Amino acid sequence: YFVTSIGCVMIKSGGVIGRSWAMLFAGGGFQVKLYDIEQQQIRNALENIRKEMKLLEQAGALKGSLSAEEQLSLISGCPNIQEAVEGAMHIQECVPEDLELKKKIFAQLDSIVDDRVILSSSTSCLMPSKLFAGLVHVKQCIVAHPVNPPYYIPLIELVPHPETAPTTVDRTHALMKKIGQCPMRVQKEVAGFVLNRLQYAVISEAWRLVEEGIVSPSDLDLVMTEGLGMRYAFIGPLETMHLNAEGMLSYCDRYSEGMKHVLKTFGPIPEFSRATAEKVNQDMCVKVPDDPEHLAARRQWRDECLMRLAKLKSQVQPQ
Repeated sequence: YFVTSIGCVMIKSGGVIGRSWAMLFAGGGFQVKLYDIEQQQIRNALENIRKEMKLLEQAGALKGSLSAEEQLSLISGCPNIQEAVEGAMHIQECVPEDLELKKKIFAQLDSIVDDRVILSSSTSCLMPSKLFAGLVHVKQCIVAHPVNPPYYIPLIELVPHPETAPTTVDRTHALMKKIGQCPMRVQKEVAGFVLNRLQYAVISEAWRLVEEGIVSPSDLDLVMTEGLGMRYAFIGPLETMHLNAEGMLSYCDRYSEGMKHVLKTFGPIPEFSRATAEKVNQDMCVKVPDDPEHLAARRQWRDECLMRLAKLKSQVQPQ
């Protein structure tokens, strides 16, 4: 989907990420155009956005200063890619994680945009150097990777191509702030960017601890929800180190040898074997059965919790 706004064009209107971007941009007061090859996808997206915005407004969780109706009036579908791009200052691509598909779309955009519009991808793992290779407007290209669900989790990873202009990064950073998101800059591209590298490190050790029979899957999750996650909702691992001693230098003097000793005991990358996956799934299904209905209900509960946490953070965290 594409979304355009005085502001934004988003490619592919049917999925959760595309809809979330549309809602975020409209919340920031931007005019948004959704583009998709399939007209039904656009109709479905607009209907879903209307329902979601009305529910958010009722819950007092709608972003921005405009009402749901005012925001909805800013979002429209566009059946023609050239019309969708016309007047846009930002284009946000949200098609599935398929390198060839994304490259095809960016090549198409590259041939019709001017020298001012930003071409941005929502990819979570594809390297900008591969994604934007050979484009005439490569200086205007950037990855703006949101975290699912984007409406409730504000982080946006900004990952430039080696030839991306600094002004492109600055403009995208400012736009993300304008729509209420929290952008961070990845200085140079790396596989998995930053969020997924940290997430995979946690998943990897969690998997090993379960596979080796050290802890049950449900107790493993408790370590995060009732332990690390409590403080990580407000401060990161580096600030945690800083506060857990008399500053970072004190922490490293005190704990670095112990950390190195433990880190040397970490095993190889897990194979994520079927046997362990079935064991973990069995434990997970005690809490949340893996049929569509139960999973959807649990996701809704998760989103409501995130909404409430976001409200709390806005009240207690210095801006």
